[in-house]
Amino acid sequence: QVQLVESGGGLVQPGGSLRLSCAASVSRFRITLMSWFRQTPGKSRELVASLVVSSGGLNYGDSVKGRFTISRDGPENTLYLQMNSLKPEDTAVYYCKFATLAREYWGQGIQVTVSS
Repeated sequence: QVQLVESGGGLVQPGGSLRLSCAASVSRFRITLMSWFRQTPGKSRELVASLVVSSGGLNYGDSVKGRFTISRDGPENTLYLQMNSLKPEDTAVYYCKFATLAREYWGQGIQVTVSS
């Protein structure tokens, strides 16, 4: 059973930075798409960024373009999200998702709070 574990969240002041990590419990399985989502109370889960493993193609939500960067450590199947110039509206629970051809795996979520 594959498990994803997020880390790196917490409280940061506006304008600050955080780096989220998402580590898989299994190092060798055929991931096709790696993504970060976020969710606030009363709202649906929103795509933050995604990475196509085969091509390296990247996609970002409009609200984070130019501020967030998604990347991966291929051999370790670890996903990162570098978040710069954070704003209060970035406050949310952040989730990573790994997709294979057969199914999707979600992390448990990690809180990011941007506040002075």
